[in-house]
Amino acid sequence: MCHVIVTCRSMLWTLLSIVVAFTELIAFMSADWLIGKAKPSSPEDVDNRTGGSQEPYHPTLGIYGRCTRISHMQLSRRDTLCGPYAENFNEIASGFWQATAIFLALGIMILCAMAFVSVFTMCVQSIMKKSIFNVCGLLQGIAGM
Repeated sequence: MCHVIVTCRSMLWTLLSIVVAFTELIAFMSADWLIGKAKPSSPEDVDNRTGGSQEPYHPTLGIYGRCTRISHMQLSRRDTLCGPYAENFNEIASGFWQATAIFLALGIMILCAMAFVSVFTMCVQSIMKKSIFNVCGLLQGIAGM
């Protein structure tokens, strides 16, 4: 009975470790860290299919990516383009954002490593009389700070 409980806890911990690692990675890649004020609608923003105006556009900025509205030459249709604005590390918006990128990247690397290790804890639960759960939990706590 005790072995079943430990196995269920380790499977739950493994699943949550993987979910948190991917969530952090998605947050890092997101361009929605800062969301700007809605841009006023112009006569060009009228949707030809419905006759009504399109949703207001909000420019966004992430650690190294952004979304901006661009005009296409064809039918003066407007669209949103998302992608990196920084080609190298020094082009990131500010020193605080550079520090955020470093700490988030380190945290994500630790979380991904612990998610990978957590898969093996279902087979091996201790190394050199040290619980893998305790060591990985400590490292995950440090990564989450």
